[in-house]
Amino acid sequence: MKKIALVIFLALQSAFAHAAAFDQTAWDALLKKHVIPLRNGQATQVDYAGFSADRGQLKKYLAAVSAVAPAEFDHWDRPAQLAFLINAYNANTVELILTAYPDLASIKDLGSVLRSPWKKRFIPLLGETRSLDDIEHGLIREAGHYAEPRIHFAVNCASVGCPALRSEAYAAERLDAQLEDAARSFLSDRTRNRVEANALKVSSIFKWYRGDFEKGWRGTNTLAGFFVLYRQPLELEDQAVDLLKAGKMHIDFLDYDWRLNSKDSRKQ
Repeated sequence: MKKIALVIFLALQSAFAHAAAFDQTAWDALLKKHVIPLRNGQATQVDYAGFSADRGQLKKYLAAVSAVAPAEFDHWDRPAQLAFLINAYNANTVELILTAYPDLASIKDLGSVLRSPWKKRFIPLLGETRSLDDIEHGLIREAGHYAEPRIHFAVNCASVGCPALRSEAYAAERLDAQLEDAARSFLSDRTRNRVEANALKVSSIFKWYRGDFEKGWRGTNTLAGFFVLYRQPLELEDQAVDLLKAGKMHIDFLDYDWRLNSKDSRKQ
């Protein structure tokens, strides 16, 4: 009976942690309204003009995000924390684009020779004024904390080369399934990842963040091993899998497309 009671207590505790987490309804509604799936969700375009018209709602959501106290955040379980941070990153990226839209062709236009747009501190979050880099590298990728390489298919940098901005908010209770879907959708996109001329040509994301894919997630400590885990969405034949396992398949990194992922941009 004690064992059963403990199981029930732990289940209720987990359910409470999820239920007490941040309400993403407003961000979810904006995404559903202004994100346009392409190629069955492998990529998306963003209706920034539509977001601009609804900027008041976006700012209200961001104000609620900023109002979350560190103590409240610390009370949530890790899926709730990670979902909150991913959504905060993506929503603030949209807000950053809106500060100059439509007079920009790339998020890089918002930077300068001395400072990238990702280092601009404009986000009041968890008791500090942070940059997008602070959220991604200091919180989401914090060493030894979440240890989740699939976040690289969830955070969106407002560019054509990025993994899709999901047309729904990330949610604690579905986070693992959402991250897995994001990973598979991105890896199945042949414009970003493909076998060509006996080499595996993949997004530069895997060059920039290679170490995150080599830290033992699901038992793999190499980038090649990560790709073997996703042989199905990558459509890897047995020979390619064997070469990857043996470390004999060349991995090339494709040029990144920094054009704005806007509805008004050229066809993606």
